[in-house]
Amino acid sequence: MKTQRKLNLITTALLSTLAINAYANDDKTKDDKVIEEVTVVGQSVSFANNATSDEMSKQQSAMTSALAVIDNLPGVLINEGDTFGSDDWSTTVSIRGFQLSLDEQQIGITVDGIANGNSNYGGGAKANRYIDTENLGAVQVSQGTADIASRSNEALGGTLNFTTIDPTEKQGLTLSITSGDFEAQKYFARYETGEIIENTYAWISVSSSSNSDWIQQVANNERDHLAAKIKHQKGPLTVKAYASYDDVVEANYQRVSQEQFEADPAWDRLTDTITGIPHIDQVYRNGWRTHRENIFGYIEATYEQTNWALTSNVYYHTNEGRGDWVPPYLVDINNDGLNQPHSEVTGTAPYTGGSPIGRIYFVDSEGKALKPNAKCTSSLTFPYGGADEEYDPACYSAGAIPVGSYRHTHYGKDRLGINADFTFYGKIADMDNTIRAGFWYEDYQREEWRDWHKRIDARVSANFDHTPYWIQYSREFNVDTTMLYIEDELDFGLARLRVGAKKFLVELEGVDKFSGQKVALDSDSDALLSAGIVAPMPIEGLELFAGYAENFAAIKDNVLEREASALEQIEPETAENIDLGFRYSSTEFNASLTYYDVTFDNRISFIAPDSPDGIDYLIGTNGSYVNVGGIESSGFESSVTWYVTNSWGIYASYTYNDSTYTGGLNDFPAGNTVFGSAEDLAVISIDWAEGPYFAGLSTKWVGERYMDAKNTQRVDSYMTSDFYAGVAIDSPLSGVENMELRLTINNLTDESYLGGIAGQSAWIGAPRTAAVNFKLTF
Repeated sequence: MKTQRKLNLITTALLSTLAINAYANDDKTKDDKVIEEVTVVGQSVSFANNATSDEMSKQQSAMTSALAVIDNLPGVLINEGDTFGSDDWSTTVSIRGFQLSLDEQQIGITVDGIANGNSNYGGGAKANRYIDTENLGAVQVSQGTADIASRSNEALGGTLNFTTIDPTEKQGLTLSITSGDFEAQKYFARYETGEIIENTYAWISVSSSSNSDWIQQVANNERDHLAAKIKHQKGPLTVKAYASYDDVVEANYQRVSQEQFEADPAWDRLTDTITGIPHIDQVYRNGWRTHRENIFGYIEATYEQTNWALTSNVYYHTNEGRGDWVPPYLVDINNDGLNQPHSEVTGTAPYTGGSPIGRIYFVDSEGKALKPNAKCTSSLTFPYGGADEEYDPACYSAGAIPVGSYRHTHYGKDRLGINADFTFYGKIADMDNTIRAGFWYEDYQREEWRDWHKRIDARVSANFDHTPYWIQYSREFNVDTTMLYIEDELDFGLARLRVGAKKFLVELEGVDKFSGQKVALDSDSDALLSAGIVAPMPIEGLELFAGYAENFAAIKDNVLEREASALEQIEPETAENIDLGFRYSSTEFNASLTYYDVTFDNRISFIAPDSPDGIDYLIGTNGSYVNVGGIESSGFESSVTWYVTNSWGIYASYTYNDSTYTGGLNDFPAGNTVFGSAEDLAVISIDWAEGPYFAGLSTKWVGERYMDAKNTQRVDSYMTSDFYAGVAIDSPLSGVENMELRLTINNLTDESYLGGIAGQSAWIGAPRTAAVNFKLTF
């Protein structure tokens, strides 16, 4: 059935393409140059950097998250639970051995240069929460040393800067419809206002999308997004403002062990129906859910004069939501007395705080806890290898009623920040000299609380009583971040030399809202030095670059969830990055080659509470954080772009990365390869465009990786291909400026593989997925 649906979708797209071509203008010739640049090799700076292209965007459907478009850039590995990126829990990013996953936050993300406020699952937000794919401009990836002005206190492995498109000067309307496998659909509209008042332009967009999971097609993933941007430019002053609202409900995918994947590579061990046995129903897919609502906005002003420029912005971000699980028991909090009904079952006002005194698995009709029959041996074998007799309904007398919980972990965050950058252009002995200085200040407050709800009838559904029976904890975290930087760049003619320094001042405070107990911590950096050089070579278009930077990631507020005594054992993460390479750019051929060496110390690892061996739902800290030594990474990144003709372009990249642990705990042996990091990454893309038609095929090979830090489980290499084809016709009908139809097929060969890795287990990679997008511009 699934294969037939894909074939029907592809056939429909191809027939529609032929039909639309009937409207094509006859004067289109084969000599029309319509191919876009395949990639941007990099800006002329002293560190490795790359940017996405129009072709990289076309390789992903309009349904796909903003993260996916950077996957083909050198050194970058993106894995998401499905092709559309509709599950934040299963999203991982790896660059040069640095990770962004459930375990770690070591890669900075900014939106139009503004900090995203952490990327963790528990209350953080990645770029796809702020930007709709259709409103995405280029994504700038600065590996390693990155720009000294980058606003992120977790950018150990570089920064991903996602930019939004500016308004156009023309009034217009864009309508887009996407339909794809696994019940995927998206409706998008963007209205360009044209000139509102003198030199002022804006756009506003709205979208709604949904899809099911690819494994069982039972999940209801939904996303609504609203965004707007305005730009005013007159003389030396430019003012921009952007705002977005994003509301998502996502069903999660579960990680599996290598043995589970080998036994069945198309099932993540979540179930699609309620069985009435809570132990089995704890892995009910629609009980593993993420709810998130994000509102983000900024206003920015730039004033430019002949020899100086000043840019400043103010931004605000609020985030709220929750994560759901379905524990197979009720927590016994209150001592209701011997042989009395349990108040957790019969319903009372919520209990707050306290420690569990037991668990309730089955009850009688009055709400009294039952014990399993003596000498009964459980026959349950799923999930997590089965369970003891307390969980097995066969071990109870007739009439026993199963009970279970629906557990919510609630997240809330408010961030208010300001940035300012000053640039002065001067001369020193007839040599151009540029001085940059600036600051970033952010004040945020994060709340987290967890409550447990009784499932109304665990025999028939996962529905729950919206009044919780227990509020396990409630915490508040306050973090003040200040970053200061200064940099001087001097152009000697033969080379440009830059030297700079920055410093982070970070204050953290955690408050237990039940007891009022406070824990405070400073996580300041030393002065972080950076330097670099860019030297033109005798060959026109060729330049040498080299850079050094000391990077820093402040201790996250999550660490304050631990006991105060553990704070003395946690230190901020630091990294020393070196880039050395060549960059060549011409009309028809671009290339880059970078050698890098990174020393990463005081690595903080998050030990996640779930695994293929089971989940401790009662853990009050949502996992644990520890320093696990360091990492040494070295390797090289290369990319080549060749515009063969006006119609044909070829892009290729290869990355070799050697990341190993240094020092640390026994669980992270020195010399072992960093789990989740691939030693080899290779990409080749061929893109074609002629007249109204365009097409492309991209293939990425990911080498073997380890699933665990002890290097006992090695994940096989894999290779996936993405294909797109379409037609874009100017003025096909009266009143229509452009009409475009595009077919996208991700994982064209239906490769079976393990994707993102975290916590000694991995998510299964998404199968072949097709989507068709139809777009009209008026």
